[in-house]
Amino acid sequence: MVTRVHTVAFQGIETLPVEVQVHIGNGLPAFTIVGLPDKAVAESRERVRAALSSMGIQLPAKKILINLAPADVQKEGSHFDVPIALAMLVALGFLPADQIENHLALGELALDGQLLPVAGVLPAALAAAAQQKGLICPASNGAEAAFAGDLDIMATSSLLALVNHAKGTQLLSRPEPKLNARAGTGPDLAEVRGQAIARRALEIAAAGGHNLLMTGPPGSGKSMLAACLPGILPPMTAEEMLESNLIASVAGKLVKGEFASERPFRDPHHSSSMASMVGGGRKAVPGEISLAHHGVLFLDELPEFPRGVLESLRQPLETGTISIARVEMHVTYPARFQLIAAMNPCRCGYLGDAARACSKAPRCGSDYQDRLSGPLLDRIDLHVDVPAVETLAMLTPAAAESSASVRARVAVARTRQQARFAAMGIDARTNAEVSGEALQQMVPLDTDAHALIEDATKRLHLSMRGLTRVLRVARTIADLESSTEITRLHLAEALSYRPQAVGKMAAA
Repeated sequence: MVTRVHTVAFQGIETLPVEVQVHIGNGLPAFTIVGLPDKAVAESRERVRAALSSMGIQLPAKKILINLAPADVQKEGSHFDVPIALAMLVALGFLPADQIENHLALGELALDGQLLPVAGVLPAALAAAAQQKGLICPASNGAEAAFAGDLDIMATSSLLALVNHAKGTQLLSRPEPKLNARAGTGPDLAEVRGQAIARRALEIAAAGGHNLLMTGPPGSGKSMLAACLPGILPPMTAEEMLESNLIASVAGKLVKGEFASERPFRDPHHSSSMASMVGGGRKAVPGEISLAHHGVLFLDELPEFPRGVLESLRQPLETGTISIARVEMHVTYPARFQLIAAMNPCRCGYLGDAARACSKAPRCGSDYQDRLSGPLLDRIDLHVDVPAVETLAMLTPAAAESSASVRARVAVARTRQQARFAAMGIDARTNAEVSGEALQQMVPLDTDAHALIEDATKRLHLSMRGLTRVLRVARTIADLESSTEITRLHLAEALSYRPQAVGKMAAA
């Protein structure tokens, strides 16, 4: 007789159905797992043996064979412990088969039979809901699974509690979804001294979802401005929250199974490898750009990142996805992130300051900025200089707008965009995602603006991508001012955010 329990294997954020089959028969005593298990799955034998022993159950001196079907799919992870243990309990007669046959199961076992949290419970719960099945998972993952909808969830702390629940001697309550709200943890824009141009660019970036590069000397407030961005972004929609937390679940980043309600803000160090940035490794796990999905990816000291890492961002900046190809698998993760970058104008950081710049200026500036390729810079919509602020400005009372005021204007601009997209049948969330063809329909230019864009295209040698991004920024500026038409002033401001030559920066 063969006992069967259902579980899943993961390929990116997708799940593949897996059936755990157990056969106990005559032959030399053995405990074998087949079906392309990795090292973690193969070690399940000892964890399952110890967990059952802690319940007073000894395995019979027979040939025990575990098959993970389909056998041609690589099985990775410790979440196969629980389905293997449940199949053994059914095969040995300690658990009624009808109690778990309509459930998916996953979880890691401790040696004393406790269930430990695992990654990927949310996609597994969504898969169970799609198959009209229930879910068996560790209690610490229960809140995460509850977001999948109205399905039967048995979130248990131990195998013994699950067996008692099946026998009716103990009741497992259905877990409730929990939100991990982290609102108000970042700085407020009111704390920023000066930097009117950078503040304006940050507001435009938030309103239209545009990428932003800030260049300025050390201590000018670039990192603080970037940290203020989450505070002026609108809250995530239910769909965005689900997608963002789905990636976090696969990566094992959900804290206590609680959903993060705030947009992600990722700020990896410039020593990050390509695999950590775009995803990959032996298991093709999501990288920083996917963990920042529907949020912000902040890269400080941009030229210090390895050239290959920066160039790998070009495709996801355009498509919003990243495909990772490995010998054993090919996965695609969503990566619709907003890039906010900061850099010094040169290695010493004081290009343009005659009193503090090094003797190699302005050559040091051009050498330093040449680390960034033209195609990468062309994908950044807003380029702003962040000059040094007088130190004594810290002693004066703050007179700038708060994040709450700016967030209200950003929300109005986003609402205008969404209404326009719905009316025109455009599949986009922000102006930064609008394709070139759709952009032509939504950027009506008056006569003066049309003449200005023709002249600027010739003078600035704008590429098709560069022109498209200028028009997107101009559309966002018009949305912030509740203007249907794009005027010459809107277009002129958008053009002012194009990158400038190093020589002009040094002369400023």
